[in-house]
Amino acid sequence: MTAVIHHNPQCGSSRNVLKMIEASGEEILVIECLDTGWSRGKLLALFAGASLTPRTALRVHKSPAEEVGLTDPSVSDEALLDAMLKNPVLVIRPIVVTPKGIRLYRPSEAVIKLLENPHFGVFTKEDGEQIDTRRA
Repeated sequence: MTAVIHHNPQCGSSRNVLKMIEASGEEILVIECLDTGWSRGKLLALFAGASLTPRTALRVHKSPAEEVGLTDPSVSDEALLDAMLKNPVLVIRPIVVTPKGIRLYRPSEAVIKLLENPHFGVFTKEDGEQIDTRRA
């Protein structure tokens, strides 16, 4: 089974998710979304598959979202989507796609539920927290 991760290597959660997928033995396609950007169709498909809206997928922490007024509730989903297409950092990550589904992974250990081999042992996250996937 192949997992696709829409990844930002500067994001700790994204790095943790990628390492967990690697530890599980899954084949991985890594898409560095800040470099490649998004297409409207791709974002809409990911959001639909993960039951997200542009508002729920808006990255506010460490992004210009608040500064440019995107956190105002009156901003439409279409305006948010347009902004995300222009500035890929506005989409919260990582988003993972496997044959078992599409999810936005926060907290990072939630990815375990979509892996073919979810019981790969003890994993230590970047913050030192240990996740025992044998009990997941």
